[in-house]
Amino acid sequence: MKYSNAWHLRDIILLTLIAIFFGVIYWVVGPVYNILTVALTPVGLGPAANDILMGVWVMAGPLAGYLFKKIGSATLGEFLGAVVEMFLGGQWGASTMISGVVQGIASELGFAFTGYKRYDWFSLNLSVLTTTIVTFGWDMIRNGYAQYHVGLLIALFVIRLVSTWIFAGVLVKAIVKLLDRTHLMETRTR
Repeated sequence: MKYSNAWHLRDIILLTLIAIFFGVIYWVVGPVYNILTVALTPVGLGPAANDILMGVWVMAGPLAGYLFKKIGSATLGEFLGAVVEMFLGGQWGASTMISGVVQGIASELGFAFTGYKRYDWFSLNLSVLTTTIVTFGWDMIRNGYAQYHVGLLIALFVIRLVSTWIFAGVLVKAIVKLLDRTHLMETRTR
């Protein structure tokens, strides 16, 4: 099947709905992050709250990339979800947009490494891996992960990888399967 990078009105509407849906989810997960951080801090695992929830926070990118099969769609999906979260009053304010760009590009890399020619379980897992690596590197810089000891860093990375695989891999694949059954993404032919 040949894919086009042209955006149609149906694509724009669906991407907007995805961004709104995930923006609301991201906004709702903010307080969950706070509660989880408070709960884990007494046992020295407060930073793990970020990694436990990372898979949820990066779902829009892989979903948009896998669903639309267009260059830049993963980045755009994740960024727009972050914008919605920000406008809803997310606790990180405008910096949410920076995170959205980083997470979107990270997700996009998985599809880019296949030359935007493969949209299957392999490319989705590659997107999970690139998202985990890039966002972890970003947290090394932005959130001070570089100051943690090696054992904690390894644990945080593994937690992030598992979370990202479950939410941005397995769950995204299931969502795309459900959408495929609706025939919403089929191209019209004349």
